[in-house]
Amino acid sequence: MLEFLKQRSQKASLPPGSAVYVGKERAHVVEVRILDYDRDTYLDSSELNLDEVKRLHDSSTTTWLNIDGLHEVSVVEDIGKMFGLHPLTIEDIVNATQRPKVDIFDDYVYLVVKMPFYDEEEKTVEMEQVSFVLMEHILITFQEKKGDVFDGVRKRVSTNKGRIRKMGGDYLTYALLDAIIDGYFGVLERVGEYVETLELELVVDPRPATLHKIHELKREMILLRKSVWPLREVVSSLQRDEIPFVTDSVAPFFKDLYDHVIQVLDIVETFRDIVSGMLDIYLSSISNKMNEVMKVLTIFAAIFIPLTLVAGIYGMNFNPEKSPYNMPELNWVYGYPFALGLMVVVAGAMLYYFKKKKWF
Repeated sequence: MLEFLKQRSQKASLPPGSAVYVGKERAHVVEVRILDYDRDTYLDSSELNLDEVKRLHDSSTTTWLNIDGLHEVSVVEDIGKMFGLHPLTIEDIVNATQRPKVDIFDDYVYLVVKMPFYDEEEKTVEMEQVSFVLMEHILITFQEKKGDVFDGVRKRVSTNKGRIRKMGGDYLTYALLDAIIDGYFGVLERVGEYVETLELELVVDPRPATLHKIHELKREMILLRKSVWPLREVVSSLQRDEIPFVTDSVAPFFKDLYDHVIQVLDIVETFRDIVSGMLDIYLSSISNKMNEVMKVLTIFAAIFIPLTLVAGIYGMNFNPEKSPYNMPELNWVYGYPFALGLMVVVAGAMLYYFKKKKWF
C-alpha cells in the first residue's frame, strides 16, 4: 500500500489526462507485435510501423496490436493519437496501478484487468496490468512487460484452429480474457498446494517463521481478491450491457466467462477463510506446546515437593542430644539410606499415579 501511494504521488498537481508512467521501474525495449487475420489470410509481424498498422485497421481483417512495455510513454501516446484514444484513456493505460474496469467511448471500449503470475521460488503472486482497447476490426492490448498467458490464443490464430479466425475482435477479446482467467486457476492451484503444506507445518512444527508465512499468504489473498472482485464487474458489464463492437453471437461466451470468474472468486474466498483460520491454528498449536511444557514442569515440581519435605525434615539443624523429642533415625546407622529409599518410593508412587491417570 505504501508503494502504491508513493507511485500515485508522482502525479500530484498534474492536470487530468497527463500521461505519466506509474508502476515498477522497467528498462527493456518496448516491443510491438501485430497479428492480422481473417478466414483465409494471416500475418504475424514485429516490424511493421504504425502507419502500416493504420492501413491494416482500415481493412476488413481483424488486427491485434500488442504492446509490451508502458514505461516509454511516448510510444503509448503515439498509438493513442493515431487511433483517437481519449487522453484519460492514455493516462489510465500508463498507470499500472489501475483497478479493473470498463470505460465505454463512442469509438472504442477500454478494459483494464490484472493478469496473475506465481513465483515458484518466492511462493508469491505477482500481478501485471493488461489494458484492452476494442475498436472496429482491431484490438489493442498494452502490457507492462514481455511474457503473458496468450501463447495458446496466438497458436489458435496461427493454425486456424476453432472459430477464432472466423470471428472478429470481440471474440479475440473474449479469448484473451478467458486465457487470463484460466491463469487465475493455475495460480490458485499453486496457492492451494502451498496452503496444504503450510497447514501440515502448522500442525506438526509451528515456528515463528510459520507465522510470517501466514501473514504473507494473507496478503496474497487480499491481492487476489482485489483483482478478481472488479474483474467480475468487468465481465458482467460485457455480458449484460450493450457494449459497442461486441456482437450478439459473442455475448454468450462472456456469460460463460462470468461463470468462470465466479468460480475463481469462490476459490479465493475459500482460501481467505482457510488462511484466516490458520492464525487461530497457529496460536492453538503454540498454546498446546506451552501446555505440554508446563505439564512436564508441573509433574517434576509435584514429584520434588514431597522429596523436599523429607529432605527438610531430616536436614533440620538441631542437637538431638538436647532435644526433648527423640528422632531415632538421626543416630541410626541406616538412617541415610532409609531417607534416600523413602524419597525413591515416594517419587515412584507419584509417577505410577500420574501414569495411571494418563497425565503424561
